[in-house]
Amino acid sequence: MGDKEDPTYIGFSCIADQYQRKTVKRGFEFTLMVVGESGLGKSTMINSLFLTDLYRNRTLPPVNERLVKTTEIEKTTLDIEEAGVKLRLTIVDTPGYGDGLEGADSWQACVKYVDDQFAQYFEGESGVNRRNLVDSRVHCCLYFISPYGHGLKPLDFEFLKRLQFKVNLIPVLAKADCLTQSEVKQRKARILKELSDHEIEIYQFPDCDSDEDDDFKDQNEKLKLSIPFALVGASQILEINGKKTRGRQYPWGVVDIENPEHSDFTFLKRFLIQTHMQDLKDVTHDVHYENYRITCINELRAKGISVGGETEGPGTGERRLLKRDSIAVNESEYEDPETMMLLHQKDQEIKKMQVMLDKMQQKLNSGN
Repeated sequence: MGDKEDPTYIGFSCIADQYQRKTVKRGFEFTLMVVGESGLGKSTMINSLFLTDLYRNRTLPPVNERLVKTTEIEKTTLDIEEAGVKLRLTIVDTPGYGDGLEGADSWQACVKYVDDQFAQYFEGESGVNRRNLVDSRVHCCLYFISPYGHGLKPLDFEFLKRLQFKVNLIPVLAKADCLTQSEVKQRKARILKELSDHEIEIYQFPDCDSDEDDDFKDQNEKLKLSIPFALVGASQILEINGKKTRGRQYPWGVVDIENPEHSDFTFLKRFLIQTHMQDLKDVTHDVHYENYRITCINELRAKGISVGGETEGPGTGERRLLKRDSIAVNESEYEDPETMMLLHQKDQEIKKMQVMLDKMQQKLNSGN
């Protein structure tokens, strides 16, 4: 921040501080969906990530009920505060996924939930009062893959194909302590190859800017190479050599979940909470939700309903599937003309202000 006694100091460098104070005061929202078969450690992993016990009252149904059980949606919301920063965290769990005999249809409840949240946000965004618009859209989906067997199952492929353009998919290899280090490496390579062979898209890490520091670039590259994350969950606190840590005690030794040689837990935690949470939200809004929004607009047009005063043009009936690198090209095509006019006026005002500031700066420099 510049010196306020400096005659060349204007003050607009404080805008970032103003924005930060306002944003921190308002707080943040994040919705995480966890999907996978029962017994893969989803609940334990969530408890380990956020140092809480979300499922203390959960009871498992008997086997005869699980044979006909369908996928349910359980939503739990937590208000977390750390160093003055507030986070409203929503965990969407899917008990019963893949349990029933008709497990092939387990993905339907998940797809419906994601679409329902998009529809709710679209309705609120289209309303008159958008000040208290709540974002309940799913920003990330952790998909737990079984360590047993030789790769992905048909149910895995079906789910990932249905959700790949609706939510940020992060595959994780569950119960990695069942495998040796070489087996984990082989299993990861096989999962990535099968995803590529079936043309399934998972979350794509953003490219680092040239001005990013080397530590962040190295960290981003390590996170990329860790996908799918090989996880070991544990809620028990153990004391090892005088140090308390979370892990699992076995007759042959201890698995420390925060040791990168034992588990990718620290990489997942860093990715999900510390480095890429905002990018997950941005991709959800700019890519996945925009795809849904375009579809809704085209459906309304097909019914003869005008949307935001727009007029139909060539090719408007086609659904365009946006990706990260196409956001800037396509997003303005569906904007309200009145909004575009206001934005243009604001751009002109900003340019005029910039010219005035340049002139003031030149006068100050000439006076010195």
